[in-house]
Amino acid sequence: MMADANLCYLSATELGERIAAGDVSSVAATEVYLERIAQLDGNYASYITVTAERAREDARRADAEIAAGHRRGPLHGVPVAAKDQFDTAGIVTTNGSTILAENVPDADSTVMARLRDAGTVLLGKLNMSEYASGDAFRHPYGRPRNPWDTGRNPGTSSSGSGAATAAFLCATSLGEDTGGSIRGPAAFCGLVGIRPTFGRVSRHGVFGASWSMDTVGPISRTVTDCAHTLAAIAGHDPKDRQTWDVPVPDYAAALDGNISGLRVGIVAERVHTDANDPEVRDAVIAAAAVLAGRGAEVREVSLPLIVNSSEISYGIISSDAAMLNWDIISTARLRELDHNNQVRLLMGSVVPARAYQKAARLREVLRRQILAALDEVDVLAMPASSVPATLIPDGVGLGTKADVIAGFKGRRGFTAPFNLANLPALSINCGFTAAGLPIGLQLAGRAFEEGTLFRTAYAYEQATDWGERRPPGV
Repeated sequence: MMADANLCYLSATELGERIAAGDVSSVAATEVYLERIAQLDGNYASYITVTAERAREDARRADAEIAAGHRRGPLHGVPVAAKDQFDTAGIVTTNGSTILAENVPDADSTVMARLRDAGTVLLGKLNMSEYASGDAFRHPYGRPRNPWDTGRNPGTSSSGSGAATAAFLCATSLGEDTGGSIRGPAAFCGLVGIRPTFGRVSRHGVFGASWSMDTVGPISRTVTDCAHTLAAIAGHDPKDRQTWDVPVPDYAAALDGNISGLRVGIVAERVHTDANDPEVRDAVIAAAAVLAGRGAEVREVSLPLIVNSSEISYGIISSDAAMLNWDIISTARLRELDHNNQVRLLMGSVVPARAYQKAARLREVLRRQILAALDEVDVLAMPASSVPATLIPDGVGLGTKADVIAGFKGRRGFTAPFNLANLPALSINCGFTAAGLPIGLQLAGRAFEEGTLFRTAYAYEQATDWGERRPPGV
């Protein structure tokens, strides 16, 4: 039997298999993770709430059910964690803010209920940008830090999901992606994260940021883990009318490494651009060559409006967020928020209707360009971020007008196209900078074809060894 201290380094899939086989208990694996959280999370601030007693109860139940021959699935008994944006019955759910420090839901969100139904062990609720916003200066529950370099950002807003998964403080995790908050942390932390098709996963019981873009999905260390985690939470939910009543495939069963004949389109405007760090550009080009070597047909495609996707996305999300949080904006509680969030919500509250309508119309133009490209290829490929993990800011404020404009060329301009189009998009680690920071390759596809993205990412993962590296000190 493997020494207990090493259980955390198993993939979620392998750990689930060993628990099912009786080689290790869920209780033992859970204790390893709880001990690591206690010892190491002071470096990363990835958790807001650690649910140790709940975890031990879940683990004991899992071991008993499996011993009785009632295995629920591949994640049964596996210790997981979730962004603190999802209602969890009997557990404080803060949405990253002290405004909700005493919010204890009576019922689970659908995604948390489905994790429980899958037999997972809940280690706790993960840190995040306050109210699922963008970069914040003050984090009420501690500044999340990137395990690859603790002076850098682990990504926003699912910051803790990225940090905890990369630091082996959970086996797999859930995040939420409005404008890139799954793909960003996955890219910055060297992980696999997927934003599913809009409507693939229920948002019932999830605090929102944009009614037309919010999407729940997994952040994991391997493609197979990511596939299993998505399968556990996906599917129609009568409590969320925007979910689609379509079958959820067994994503992991289709991971055979074969992508022969798969058509991959490299998005020219997002690879050959001065916005890219040269190391990011080179890594993505090299990744495309790996896919070609595995049998994919790789060629360039053009999406002209993609260069303005960040501005379009921000124009919609900022207004939506202001509407969803009007009860805060209209009261003195606004002052309780981080300075940057105050500015964003106030800006969003005064977006002219004309500007919002223009953004909505441009969104549809971009969506049609993306769908047209996906008539010609099966997968679109480009960086998940133009830069590797950024330094933690040393002051509040959004900077000068030039700084704000420059910010539109950063990570959001690379993730935004696919939340605007409501299509699935995945980030997988495709290398490291000379300074040892991860680089994310983004793959996007047609609606409800998450399986194609998983197959592509798995083939790439099998052909490379990036996933075998660990952050220093973990």
